Order: sequence, then structure tokens, then C-alpha cells
Amino acid sequence: MVSASYADPRLAAVYDALNPPGPDTGFYLGLAGQPGEPARILDLGCGTGALACELAARGHQVTGADPAAAMLAVARVRPGGGRVRWIEADSAGLPAGDRFDLIVMTGHVFQIFTGDREVRALLTDLRQHLAPGGRLAFETRNPDVREWAHWSPQETRRQVRTGEVTADVHYDIRSVLGELVTYETCFRFAGQDGSGDQDGQDGQDVIVIPETLRFMSQEQVADFLAEAGYGPVTWYGDWDRSPVSPQSPEIIAVANNL
Repeated sequence: MVSASYADPRLAAVYDALNPPGPDTGFYLGLAGQPGEPARILDLGCGTGALACELAARGHQVTGADPAAAMLAVARVRPGGGRVRWIEADSAGLPAGDRFDLIVMTGHVFQIFTGDREVRALLTDLRQHLAPGGRLAFETRNPDVREWAHWSPQETRRQVRTGEVTADVHYDIRSVLGELVTYETCFRFAGQDGSGDQDGQDGQDVIVIPETLRFMSQEQVADFLAEAGYGPVTWYGDWDRSPVSPQSPEIIAVANNL
């Protein structure tokens, strides 16, 4: 999972500052149903647990699963973290008997599964954990929009602060090969006195996280879901539930388990 790269506690510490709540949060909260109608929910790739805690606060029975221990350490101590069951696992490591009414994968987690075999295994794993009539919901960036074209240091550089941790962060594209986009996230951390490692030559305060994402079309995603045995799929092109179009920033799938 993408968050498995965040093994350094400093990376987990700045994760929320880099990924504040947005319209996707409201979308997934809406899928879960109204307060007073509790559902069994799995947040796979839950990261630092912001969405999982919000779902639990609304009365749902929530499990947050992530392979990165540093991320879960943040999740467990955040307000409301005691209401969530936290599991250090990916889809293959989920407890065999668990069944959920709703499984969500947010933050474009779906895109880190770059090979056909990985995608098939993921969707098969998750269908085995869906209750009859349950739903799987996730998003992937629309390849037609070519969002990666803007992932340059000049366009993405920003500074984030949280607690005693300060970091300058930027993205940089390494390669674009068909559906696969490889990029780096560069974190330059300030020292305890507020000064950073300006040249980064000793590497002590600079961490570079490489990541490869797969940009699939709606048709490809639909084929994988059908192959894994899912039923009807509802599609959206953005968090306002508008339909998918060539200009839509997202391809959002809500797949039903028969």
C-alpha cells in the first residue's frame, strides 16, 4: 500500500497536513449511511485514521487496516481512535471471518496496484470480506486529465508543519510509461533548531519516497470488477456525484456484492 512507504514517524506526522479533509470525506461519509443506521465498515489503507474515526463517531462499527505501523500509531492516539479496531495488514492479511457492509479505499490507494495480478488479488480478497449486498467504493484518477503533468517541483513545492516537525515537500516525475507513472515525493526536514539540511548531502534530513501509480480507464476498472464477480457498479466523475466524462478528475466506483 502507498502508506507502507511512511515507515518513518516524521512522514506519518506530516501526513494529515499534506492530506487535509476534502470533498471526498463527505462523499464516503454519505455512502456509509445516516447516524443511527450503523454499518460494519472497513477502511483499507486507512493511513492516520481520520476517515475511520469520523465514521466511528457516527456510530458505525469500523475497522481501519494499513500495513504501515507508523501511520497506525498516529491513528490510535487521535481523538476517537479508541472507537476503531486497528489492524496492521493489507487485503491479504485481513482476518478470515470478517464481513463488512461497506469497504472503502480512499486517497487513490487503488492506483498503487500496478499489475493485473495485483488488481485481481485485491478485488478478490475484498469481495470475500463483503457481506451479501455489501459495497466496495474507491476512486482512481481519470487518465484523460493527465494530472501527473503538473507534478513538478515548481508546481507542488510547499511547507508543512505539525507539532515539532517541519518539512518542505515537493513531487517530481521520474517516468511515464503507458499507464504507469513513476514519481518521487521529496521531504526535507528542518532540524530541531528550525534549520534544515540545506544541501541534503549527508541525507540525514532528506527522505525521497518513490511511487508508481497505474492510471486505468473506466472500462478497465469495470472489467476487473466484473471478472472478480461484483455486481452492478455505480460510477461518478467527481465528489459531487456528477457522471464520468473525459474532463472528470476522478473515476469513482461503488460496486455491489451480489
